[in-house]
Amino acid sequence: MIQTIRSDERYHFETDWLNTHWHFSFDHYHDPANMSFGPLRVFNDDVIGPAGGFPTHGHREMEIVTYVINGALEHHDDIGNTGIIRPGEVQRMSAGTGVRHSEFNHSKRDPVHLIQLWILPAVRGLEPSWEQKSFSIADRSGKLLPIAAPAGKNGNTGSPRESSASGPNTVEIHQDATIYTSLLAPGQSATHKLGEGRRAYIFVIGGNLKLNGETLGPGDQARVSNERELKLSAAAGSNAAAADFLLLDLP
Repeated sequence: MIQTIRSDERYHFETDWLNTHWHFSFDHYHDPANMSFGPLRVFNDDVIGPAGGFPTHGHREMEIVTYVINGALEHHDDIGNTGIIRPGEVQRMSAGTGVRHSEFNHSKRDPVHLIQLWILPAVRGLEPSWEQKSFSIADRSGKLLPIAAPAGKNGNTGSPRESSASGPNTVEIHQDATIYTSLLAPGQSATHKLGEGRRAYIFVIGGNLKLNGETLGPGDQARVSNERELKLSAAAGSNAAAADFLLLDLP
């Protein structure tokens, strides 16, 4: 089953520095029928204006993954981590027993467009931690590139399995979930097989993506369950744009 939610069906909220679309109940937006999809609890499509950002605030018991589409976002936290995340980088923060952090756009001219998603960890009470990895356009062109995979190789795991998708460009999350990024040129295709009982979540950043015959446009999402194979392809044609998207493989 594939549930398609179009870009204009998402919850939209705007302030003087933030223009955001929330895929699930978050902050003041509450919909009991739209709380999560498996362990995926939050999926926010944020645009932070110049000299704007989230002041210091706290989180607990959540895996927070940040993916920047355009611009540069600075991260600070109270466990000593500082980093600037740009396109081609992915950042993971495990809030665990508690962490406070801020995120800020220091540009006086350019906005930051980012995706931030929160995944419930498989186990509670982890020590807070943070990491950031980078990848190139070539790394994700024409294929599904894993950028976040289940922890398991360093002994600090909450995951019931190790993922064969893990690698040097993947951050580790403490859940049995893998996040892929992909950039398919017009006419290119890719296939993703889902294991027994697993689901997928797809978000289109740019271009048009065909998913098992259904076309998704920029800002559209698909929530997939009870499907064993996903056939993904970018629209063909001289005027077609590359399909830029994220795919989450979830329990």
